[in-house]
Amino acid sequence: MTTKVTSQQVAERAGVSQSAVSRVFTPGASASAKTVNKVRQAANELGYRPNVLARAMVSGKSRIIGLVVAYFENQFYPDALEKLSNALQHRGYHVLIFLADKTAGNIDAVVDEILDYQVDGIIAASVAMSSDLSKRCRAAGVPMVLFNRSQDGVAMSSVTSDNYAGGRKIAEFLLAAGHRKIGHIAGWEGASTQRDREAGFIAALAEHGVTLHARAIGDFTMERAAEGTRAMFANDPPEAVFVANDHMALAVLDTLRFELGLDVPGDVSVVGYDDVPASSWPSYDLTTVRQPANRMVAETVEILMDQIEQGTTDPRRIAIDGPLILRRSARIPKGWST
Repeated sequence: MTTKVTSQQVAERAGVSQSAVSRVFTPGASASAKTVNKVRQAANELGYRPNVLARAMVSGKSRIIGLVVAYFENQFYPDALEKLSNALQHRGYHVLIFLADKTAGNIDAVVDEILDYQVDGIIAASVAMSSDLSKRCRAAGVPMVLFNRSQDGVAMSSVTSDNYAGGRKIAEFLLAAGHRKIGHIAGWEGASTQRDREAGFIAALAEHGVTLHARAIGDFTMERAAEGTRAMFANDPPEAVFVANDHMALAVLDTLRFELGLDVPGDVSVVGYDDVPASSWPSYDLTTVRQPANRMVAETVEILMDQIEQGTTDPRRIAIDGPLILRRSARIPKGWST
């Protein structure tokens, strides 16, 4: 049986103290460049790896962040979660990813599991929260930040794009292009992103005396979005459609073009929300509101680090404005440039 190499053996090989070895392998701890080189060389020669879990038990800090996400089908989330993971690793933290569904009851059970791992913090993306979840996390001493979601009446920090403003931009764009019969394919109605995007959209339409011509629920899935498109265009179809996210909008475009034989944007304009990578593909060329993922990630990590490392407790709610990206899936108003 192979005997595990200890930090004491590394210290003896490197000619330093055991505490120096500990500092070298502790993120954020200070050690001279000479000491770091000697310790890492000795560790490599001996095949030593620090016991992160044992250190966590002693220090009370696991340097692990629990990251909860509901689904990966939407291209926005793999890209954003990669950015979150890289940003957290840069700060000396590691990420454990947990999958949940969109309902509050499910995430409660998932968070219970996450807390068992003694994580230092939690980021919840694309999921709904129950009213007592923040209290349970605070009682456990574990801060939580909502990413791309907010929650009414919950004392929890959140970072989103400015979904209300984004909805307004889309309405004003479609109206400027001369559209008046305008439809909306909504996402999951339990999501703050869906609620705020539609609220801004409807408010801007109303300011111009326009009401929503048609509405369907896509539930943030391609299948439901395609079904909603077929129903919406069966009778008295709209001239333009705002789809609550790009993931659904791609299915809407395929359905309009290849099933219903419509020209986009000749017969109907389509606008999405997120600016996922596929939106810029020539086959889709989707006009959409870009979620500022880099800034959203930076704010999320900064809030969480302040809570973990500085003990900040006041919740912060940040909504970051995102630009409307003009492409060829929608009629471009006169005077607007791509």
